Amino acid sequence: MVLLATGFGVGNVPFAPGTFGSLLAIPIFLGLPFLSTLGGATVGALVLAVAMAVWIAAEADAAMGEHDSGRIVVDEVLGMLVALAGLPRTAWGIAVAFVLFRVFDVVKVWPASAIDRRVAGGAGVVLDDVVSGIYANVAARLVLW
Repeated sequence: MVLLATGFGVGNVPFAPGTFGSLLAIPIFLGLPFLSTLGGATVGALVLAVAMAVWIAAEADAAMGEHDSGRIVVDEVLGMLVALAGLPRTAWGIAVAFVLFRVFDVVKVWPASAIDRRVAGGAGVVLDDVVSGIYANVAARLVLW
């Protein structure tokens, strides 16, 4: 489970593992063309992915003996996929979503900040990044259109 939580080792990078985790989402986005639309399949897949990421993060928390270890990047991967959902599959669209997601993930605009501080377990690891991904997605739409 730790292998999945760390993005197959990406989270072990000694600096900015969250940034590298966010970058890991880009080939996933490009490899799953349905993520470029914001239809039922995309929403369903993201809801399922959130549930899986919460479970993976909870298991990794227990295995690592630490809540929300910096090595866990499954939350950044998922948050970045939310940021990219329904956006154009262009270098510009991806770059805008990436920068905005990293800003929102670091700043933690409410309710992400409250989730980060108050929610325990895997949900606390993942859901603040999902909120940051939603903010980044909306902001990217404003920039791109």
